[in-house]
Amino acid sequence: MSNAPLMPMATAVWLVENTTLTFKQIADFCKLHEVEIQGIADGEVAKGIVGYNPIIAGQLTREEIKLSSEDENRPLNLKFNEVEIESEETKIKKYVPLSKRQDKPDSALWLTKQHSILKDSQIAKLVGITKNSVTAIRNKSYWNYNNLNAKDPVAMGLFSQKDLLEAIQKAERRLKREKKEKEKQNNIN
Repeated sequence: MSNAPLMPMATAVWLVENTTLTFKQIADFCKLHEVEIQGIADGEVAKGIVGYNPIIAGQLTREEIKLSSEDENRPLNLKFNEVEIESEETKIKKYVPLSKRQDKPDSALWLTKQHSILKDSQIAKLVGITKNSVTAIRNKSYWNYNNLNAKDPVAMGLFSQKDLLEAIQKAERRLKREKKEKEKQNNIN
């Protein structure tokens, strides 16, 4: 993060026109040379540049300008707005071109063969087809089963390796839970 204001030249123009700050204070704040600020004041530099108000931009406060105006040795301090930007990864369904749509059942077949612990609903969610289609592929009753070719969906870009690993881990946790429940039932009987 830079400690210079946005649009330093335009900010300097505004500060020269609207404050009683020294050229040195403005130059230090805007990360410009003092001679450039002198040139702005003389109208030789920054011709045609519209002043940029650092107060409206949230980079300075009126109090900060007032304090530095009263003490020429006091530097202006840039106001930092600590904004926390949250990034929530939401899965957006992306359009799948017609040419790639046959890849979905092929991918479902690959997943049923390679990762049989995944539930049909998990495969359906990963690949983007219906649970009934996945069940039919698993049972070999899918209408086009004989024409399917098992293809790795990650290699084909249907979803990421991370998505696949998360689904497998979830399935493994489910299997452990079911095994524990079965053991409890056997111990009770």
